[in-house]
Formats: sequence, C-alpha cells, structure tokens
Amino acid sequence: MTFDILSRPKLAAFAAACLLTVALPAGTAIAKEKIKTPVEQSTPAVSTPPEFSVEIADLDAVDSNVDDTTLRAIFSGDVIDNADALAGLTATSITIPDITVSFTSTVDGTAKSGKVSFKNVVLDNVQDGVAASVSLGGAELSADEDVSGSFGAISATNFDIGGMLAVYGLVDNAGQTELTTLYSDFKAAGGTMNVKDVACHVGAVETAEFKGRPLKFSFADLMAMSQSIEAEGETPSPQTIGKALHMYADIFTAFESSPVTFGGFDCKGTDEDGTPLDFAIGGMTMDGMAPGTYPAIAMQDFRIAVEGDGEMSIANMAFKAMDLSGPIAAVEAAPEAIDQAWLDANARSLIPSFAGFSFDGFKMDIPNPDATDERVKADIGAFDLSLSDYRNGIPTNVSTTGDSIVIDVPKDSGDDQFQQLIDLGITSVNLGFAVKAAWDEAANAINIEDVSISGADLATVKLAGTIGNATEALFAIDPDTSLAAAMGVVINNLKVNVVDAGLSDIILKRVSTEQGSDAASMRPIYAGLAEGTILGMLAGAAEGQKVGKAVSAFITGDAKDLTIEMTAKDPAGLGLADFMAAEQDPTVLIGKTNITATSK
Repeated sequence: MTFDILSRPKLAAFAAACLLTVALPAGTAIAKEKIKTPVEQSTPAVSTPPEFSVEIADLDAVDSNVDDTTLRAIFSGDVIDNADALAGLTATSITIPDITVSFTSTVDGTAKSGKVSFKNVVLDNVQDGVAASVSLGGAELSADEDVSGSFGAISATNFDIGGMLAVYGLVDNAGQTELTTLYSDFKAAGGTMNVKDVACHVGAVETAEFKGRPLKFSFADLMAMSQSIEAEGETPSPQTIGKALHMYADIFTAFESSPVTFGGFDCKGTDEDGTPLDFAIGGMTMDGMAPGTYPAIAMQDFRIAVEGDGEMSIANMAFKAMDLSGPIAAVEAAPEAIDQAWLDANARSLIPSFAGFSFDGFKMDIPNPDATDERVKADIGAFDLSLSDYRNGIPTNVSTTGDSIVIDVPKDSGDDQFQQLIDLGITSVNLGFAVKAAWDEAANAINIEDVSISGADLATVKLAGTIGNATEALFAIDPDTSLAAAMGVVINNLKVNVVDAGLSDIILKRVSTEQGSDAASMRPIYAGLAEGTILGMLAGAAEGQKVGKAVSAFITGDAKDLTIEMTAKDPAGLGLADFMAAEQDPTVLIGKTNITATSK
C-alpha cells in the first residue's frame, strides 16, 4: 500500500458531499439554467448534471408582502425568476419546518441519488429585503448508501437578501459601488459526515461580518462565460480569456469580511483495503478579506495516518496574505480580448505579491518508495518563508529560515554527499539554515544579511556581504535589460564565519585512522600546511600573516570560531571581469582586496 490518502476516492467523496451541503439551493438554480443550454443537450450523456426536486411540507408567512405560492417557488430554487419579489420582501416572520431537496444524476453511467433536509428555516423581522435574523435549525444529508451527514444550527443577523441578489446582478442595483454589509454574526454549529467507512466530525464556523458590492457582470454573464470555457476546451478564445480575467479581477475587489474561524474536522475509519486511517485538522483561521487581497490562512494540528503504512503531522501551518492589486491593475488596463501575446508580455505583471508561508512541528514517517525495507523519517522544528517589497513580480526582500530539521541519512540512496556522511559515521543530522537578503534601492545594493547552514554538534557556516551596482534594471520586465543589469553587478565585500561544533573532530578522526595516526597528532601537521599555503598565496597582502595564524589556530582546535572577510579596495567593487580572470589565476584578486581573519 502507498501513502496516498489525500487522493483516495472516499475523501474525494467526502469533500464533494461537504460542498453539496453548502451549494444548495443555489446549485438548484444553476443546475436548472445549465439544463437549458444547447451545448449540453447536444453532448453525448456519459454523465448527466444533477436534477433536483424540492418538497416543502408547510410554510407559515406572517404579514408577508409576497404570496405563499411565490415564496414556495423561491425556496424551491426558482430565485432568478422571482428575484425582484425576494429583494423587496417584507414580513414579520417566515417559518418553514422542513425543506427536502432530492437529487439524481448519472456519473460515468452509474445512477446516483440522495437528499438534503433543511430543518426549521426561519426569517425574522424582514424589512424591504433585509432580515433582522435568519436561522436554520439543522440539516440532514444522505446520498446512496455511502454518504450521510448531520449538521447543526446556522444563523446570521442583518441578512441583506436584496444586497446578495444585487451582487450577482439578479436585481438592478448597478449604481452601487461601495461595499455594504450583507450579513453579520454568522455562526454554523458544525456536525458529522460519514462517507462509507469513514466518519468525520466537522467543527463550527464563525465570522462577524461580510460585506460586498454588485459585480460588474451579471449571473447570466457568469453562466455564459462558464459555458464558453467548457465548449472551447483547452484553447479558449481571446474574448473568453479576457472576459474570465476581467470577471476575476472584479470579484477580488468586490468583497470584504471579518476574520473567519473554523473548528476543523476529525475523520476516522478504514480505507478501501480495510486499513484503519486517521485524518484531522484541529482548526483553521482566515484573516479578513479585503479588496485586492487574498487573506492569510492558518491551520493547526494537521494529522494524517494510515495504520502500518505511515503518518504525517504539522502542529501549525500558515499561508500568508497575497496582494493581488498589481495583477488586478494589469487586467483592468488590458483590452477586452486577451490573447497569448498579451499574456506573454504581461506575465510578470500578473504575479501576485505573495507574502510567503510557514509551519512548525512537522513530523513524517512513511515507507521509502525506493527501498522496501526502509522508511523516510523527518522532523522539522520550524520553517518560514517571508517575501515582500515586490518589484515587477519579484520580491526584493527575501527571508527564509529552517530550524531543527532532523533527517535520518538514507543508507542506500546512491547520493555521494549522503555516502560521505555515512562514511564519517553520521546516521542522523539536525540541520538549520537561513537566507536573508534585501535590495536597498537608494544605495543600488543588495545586502546579504545571512546565508548560512548549521548542523547540531557539527558546524555552522555563515556568509554575509554586499552586492553593489544592483540597479532597478535588475527587476525590469524586459529580459535583456535585466540580464544586462545582472552582468553589471559587483561584489563590495564578503564575510565568511565558520563555527566548529564537532565536525572537525569527526573528519580528522577518520582521516587520521586511515593514515595510522590519531587526530591530536595530525591537527598540528594540517594546521602548518594550511598556514604555509595561505602565507604563500597572500605574500603580498598586508594581513597575510594574521590570516594564516587565524586559520592555523582554527585547525589545531585552539579556536572554534573563524571569520574571514574580503573587501574590495576599489569602491566600484569586483566585477564579472575580475572573477573571470580569477578562474585562471586566483591570486589576481589578492591585489584588489583587503583580506582579514580572526579566530577565537
């Protein structure tokens, strides 16, 4: 068995069933519209779209300005034809004890059926299309013999029915451009979901407020665009591409919300082979949406395990916010028809400013696909990627760090580096790394704050420095311009720091054993060779003797911390030509730099 739980059919069915419970009854109206389209009627029916029937046992409308027949039609899914009446609804209360939606479809030639029952639907104090409160007592779902679910109460206040209809152009409110409250105090109690042999508990969802404005296109436009994409297949026309991108740009500026919390879910059961499995997310939070911004999402206590197969867990994971204002501006300035040439020319402008992601507490223990008797085990204490200050789709401020990355060294990987570690007697490593660099626009420089890697009880190597002549042209959209700018950058200074935490002992012990000696005896010999070599190379450098002694002290073990710094004598720095010449003769750089070293 392979560790592929995320692609297993039962979890896919679970996800589809969850979507179904929130899509109805809106899905009813969409499905009814799609059945009318000539494109689908002329397509051979390997699979058919769902067909719905709605049963409303009773409806009690108090002081309603809309008659019961129309209300029944609305709650049966016929929203489009009765949108104006719904947007102007006024009633003291409307109560429906039960709405049962039955659905049938054919999927790959197999008939599917099911139903969803919505209990105790109540709209209270509705004035001109705005309900002071709406609530659903609960919902029950069943589909064939494999899927069932039970969900608790859902409620909201200040529910603007007319505003919701206006968002999709179902009622005329085209003059509205500002965001208004569509509902407040949304709460969904969660419930249970069962898919064949997997049972899930689904947590509660809450948010304080959701705002929106009418989109610049109608529901009919959205359906027509969707049908065009489906009909045109893999090569949609420039008109369809343009319409889709303009719609997406509009959608991402049309909504705003408070933060959303989700209580997560916990699924337990068996897979198709009868093997016990466990899949859970402890909770999720989403920052508030804002026009032009995709909010940050954080997840806690992710866990997935298949008995006898493997397990994986993450204590916390966060996808940081994404600024879409740049791509939106590019699309809004684009022509109505967007062809491949426009996409190629504006590809960089369409890259959103993604702030990065992070996680901590990652643990993995799964079978090694390349060796049946081995397992792949890894622990990662923490990882972070932070990106900011984008220029033409490229982040100019980058920071990524990783801590406590514990990995077992594979025995038969065939990788030379892993084999070297095994030869040194290292079977597990605890690593950390960092890369931090930022572009200083005013100084036309890239400051490399930290490029480092460390191994617990081994060593830490850190590089820092400054890259000069890094002009704005480095980030130009034109590739020739950016390439020319990249070739013109220079090195102003570099500093390398090495801290020995035990690696030299491991290396020298092995090397000395191979030569029939011991590390204590070999250290002075290697130190003398290194010092002599450095003195020979830096004979013309003022600091040559100090550099040699610092390196010698580090090799003998008298010092555990060695820092070597190289600074260009010319303020213009060392350019590409200097380093090309150094490939033939490294000593040419000595006269052009000041080199210092310290050890402690």
